[in-house]
Amino acid sequence: MKKVGVSQEEKNLSYYKYFEQDLAPIPPEKLALLENQPQGTCVPIEKKDLFLAGKDDDYLHIGYGVMDDGIGFVANETYMPGVTGEMLDWWFAWHSVGSDLRYKIWDPEDHYFARADKADYVVDPNVPMNQKTWGVTHYIMEDVGPGPEFLMLQFMNPADFGYDTSIIGTDKCESMVCAVGLSSLAAAMTHKWYPYKDGVMFCSRFWIGYRLTEDRKVERALPEGARVPDIAPKGLYAHNIKEFTNLAAILPKVYAEEKDVF
Repeated sequence: MKKVGVSQEEKNLSYYKYFEQDLAPIPPEKLALLENQPQGTCVPIEKKDLFLAGKDDDYLHIGYGVMDDGIGFVANETYMPGVTGEMLDWWFAWHSVGSDLRYKIWDPEDHYFARADKADYVVDPNVPMNQKTWGVTHYIMEDVGPGPEFLMLQFMNPADFGYDTSIIGTDKCESMVCAVGLSSLAAAMTHKWYPYKDGVMFCSRFWIGYRLTEDRKVERALPEGARVPDIAPKGLYAHNIKEFTNLAAILPKVYAEEKDVF
């Protein structure tokens, strides 16, 4: 697959080598689900604290589909050896400022740019690393299947998203980010991670059909009786397993080399 375009300026940056290398291979068992969709659903958004606490074993952890109420979902879990929670807190801030190449190395075939609307807040050393996405919107161009599309990813304080924040910092949720995306299909998203073996387990859940109100409340955007098209969660799942497999492969080295350069 063809990679996105880069400028000569981007080619001169120290981390351009990660754009040039091949993407990390996706585990075949995850690719197989694109042809043999698993039965069941991920945890519904109303029970999202079960996900945060690691008590959602009755639901899918890897897969995609549409729930009975028409809401689409994507679930994925990625073991990231050699990665720490500190690296991930840093990554979600670092890739949203500076050169567009920072977003491109995450997935060189599908990522065009991600730009924080409050770059001064993101780079402020007085803001704790795990809070640098709170209240920040990332303006993004990426391709999750149908072609490049503009997306506004509105990141939130987990408390404002409706999470029980007492779960954050426990053995099943070291840290997290959450957001509501606004594009052709609105979706709510959470990524959490926690120590696992010699790295972390990175867990993603998407609920397609939710939006953010003007007073920043997460609400159902899908009309009653409507159903998210099957292709939407399938395409998002395919993109998610690709980008996070590659992030797991590059993050330890990128962090070691760039962590002091905001």
